[in-house]
Amino acid sequence: MNIRIYKEEEIAQMRKACQLARNVLLFIEPHIKDGASTESLDDLCAHFIAEHGATSATLGYRGFPKSTCISVNNVVCHGIPGSYKLKNGDIVNLDVTVILDGWFGDTSKTFIVGSTTKLAERLVKVAEDALYEGIKSVKPGGYFGDIGKAIQKFVDKHGFSIVRDYCGHGIGQLFHDEPVILHYASGDQGEQILPGMFFTIEPMINAGSFKTKVQKDGWTATTVDKSLSAQFEHTIAVTDNSTEILTL
Repeated sequence: MNIRIYKEEEIAQMRKACQLARNVLLFIEPHIKDGASTESLDDLCAHFIAEHGATSATLGYRGFPKSTCISVNNVVCHGIPGSYKLKNGDIVNLDVTVILDGWFGDTSKTFIVGSTTKLAERLVKVAEDALYEGIKSVKPGGYFGDIGKAIQKFVDKHGFSIVRDYCGHGIGQLFHDEPVILHYASGDQGEQILPGMFFTIEPMINAGSFKTKVQKDGWTATTVDKSLSAQFEHTIAVTDNSTEILTL
């Protein structure tokens, strides 16, 4: 596996792209409410991204038609924004990747529309906490397999399941790069984590089965049993002594 090592001064450039991605989520949060169509949210994000001198990495990527991925309830990931109008009780993940001066910033968050069920609340909380359990396991000199082990140990304790069909990835001057970041324990310690690496951690947590299926549009991935799914994502930089969450 050929994992790119970035120079210390390149972290500052990467940080700008990641902070912009973070700012898209901060900007859109007040608009995620009952009655808002997912397409209207995508339009707002697209305008915000363009206003800040960046472009969307997803728009046109392998034919993807929109500037963000918006995944509601039992949609695991890669939901295409459209006419669906959010309603009270929905959980909705908004995944945004921007390109700023050639650098990719990638992050996502699951929002709750109004008030929802106890199960949905717990799922969203566990998904967010699982991300941070994974991040806490990242140490210079450690191994990528540690991330999946930490996430699975935490999620299993709460009785939910971890999607295995999608993973985190290297990022920087490419949208998807080496390494592949598994969010479950695979029995393989993987490559060693070294300073200068940039990658995402983005566990998708289901209330039921971990299995997914892709719909006829070729993008939208849903749970096979129609159970709820939640996800949170950060982009990470490994430094000499620790890690930095670039999209925090």
